[in-house]
Amino acid sequence: MTPEMILTNARVLTMDPARPRAEAVAVAAGRIASVGSRAEIEALAGPATEVIDCNGATLLPGFVESHLHLVLGGAELAHLHLHGLDGEAALTRAFRDFAAKHPDRPLLMAQGGHYAMLDHPMTRHDLDRILADRPLAITSHDHHTVWANTAALRAAGLLHGASMPHGHEVVMGPDGTATGELREFEAFAPVIALGGEARLNLGIATGGEPSPWPSETEQAIDRAKVTRGLAHAARHGVTAMVNMDGNRYTLELLRGLQKEGGLTARVKVPFHFKPHMALSELDRADAMSRDFDDDWLSCRFVKMFMDGVVDSRTACMLNDYPGHPGHRAEPLFPPARFNEIATEIDRRGHQIAVHAIGDGAVRTTIDGYEAAREANGRRDSRHRIEHIELIDRADVPRLGALGITASVQPVHAPGAMDFDMFPTLDVIGRNRWADAYLCRDLAAAGAHLAFASDWPVTDISVLRGIGAALTRPTYEGAADQRVPLMEVLRAYTAAGAWAAHMDRLSGTLKPGLAADIVVLSGDIEAVAPAEISGMAVALTVCGGRVTHRG
Repeated sequence: MTPEMILTNARVLTMDPARPRAEAVAVAAGRIASVGSRAEIEALAGPATEVIDCNGATLLPGFVESHLHLVLGGAELAHLHLHGLDGEAALTRAFRDFAAKHPDRPLLMAQGGHYAMLDHPMTRHDLDRILADRPLAITSHDHHTVWANTAALRAAGLLHGASMPHGHEVVMGPDGTATGELREFEAFAPVIALGGEARLNLGIATGGEPSPWPSETEQAIDRAKVTRGLAHAARHGVTAMVNMDGNRYTLELLRGLQKEGGLTARVKVPFHFKPHMALSELDRADAMSRDFDDDWLSCRFVKMFMDGVVDSRTACMLNDYPGHPGHRAEPLFPPARFNEIATEIDRRGHQIAVHAIGDGAVRTTIDGYEAAREANGRRDSRHRIEHIELIDRADVPRLGALGITASVQPVHAPGAMDFDMFPTLDVIGRNRWADAYLCRDLAAAGAHLAFASDWPVTDISVLRGIGAALTRPTYEGAADQRVPLMEVLRAYTAAGAWAAHMDRLSGTLKPGLAADIVVLSGDIEAVAPAEISGMAVALTVCGGRVTHRG
């Protein structure tokens, strides 16, 4: 078959151990037709073949984003972004300018807040001074806390508190009214709803479906937000992604784009199992996996949250938080209950992905996976733990022994990219820095590594992520957790595809696999690690189709 596209004069890193390097790639019918030297591949060209000269740049398998929130990220592109802003004066200028540009928005929503933006814990009164007459809210960079002004709290029905599930909290002040701090998804969902994005928030907040089912007009509005997210991902070389929140509605939005020819990446969407759910709810996961199962759109896994995050001290720890005697945060699923759930999910043949940040949550999750294996026997489950920001040393070798994927985000390590070292490291405590944000030690102990951004928690840029993984700081008393360039690239390509059960389709460049390709602006092996974040994606190809040209 004559190739439709040839990419030549490239430094091809195939991620295929049988042939790790090449100079050119031929693409036909959406698949890799051939990989080889320039002479070999260019000789295959026909009169209609598009021949692209890569000018000596690196060519890789398309990037696999192993943990992101596509729908939420697409929606948030239209919000106010506060990265790099600190202090009340800067926030006031940003919000008032944003408010003037958007006079009709029912909620002025900002992203990228952090826990030390002011010189004291942020309250609704601080936000009232910024803008009092319109609902206003700031989402923390980790997306586990929202701060809202009085107008937003009143409109959302939260000013005088509200009953919340375990682990979700409307923080109350001594005067009996809400302080403005809302911890975890169900606490701030009523505020998000003010902006008209309640439907899109269900996949992460409750795991439920919109009711009534959205009209075609409403679905078109939501598909447009997803389209923006997909285009943003394509600009950064992403050709496959694991969406870490979801429900059937998310899949239906993506199916609609697929039918229109607008699905520009392969997307895996989970069933989100919440603590209040009965095991019978897993029938929904079975149905989603049955109804959405092709090379572009699939389910086949269940997502769960075991805890919150470090900065708000909602991450579940094995020991008390420094300066907070008696406070460790409880796991969202009691251990015995999680063992039961994990065993049933595994029995049904689904993969499990659990958000576990604190060492207590990590241990509970590992114990559950071990219980599932003991009950059901060994299978190719590839169960995952998402984040692992703190782990007890006794649990490190258990990941490799049980075949657990460490789905980690090097960009989340304080000081690595956009997150300051403090106050996060203070909350963890100096005596635990050696056990925090591990990468190299996990890999050395046999864990499978898959890297990601957790966008929109951090920038989706894989090149910035690669740079962060190679230049991240080493904390006092801790070992260097950087891994070599080739291991980093593998964690963003072949290893990510393996972790998502996509390795039969993507993640490496060899004949017969999908033509999912990224071409960079230069030779990544010739660039200093500190300069990689300044590189760009020149070309993204997914399934043989160009989805981005730089």
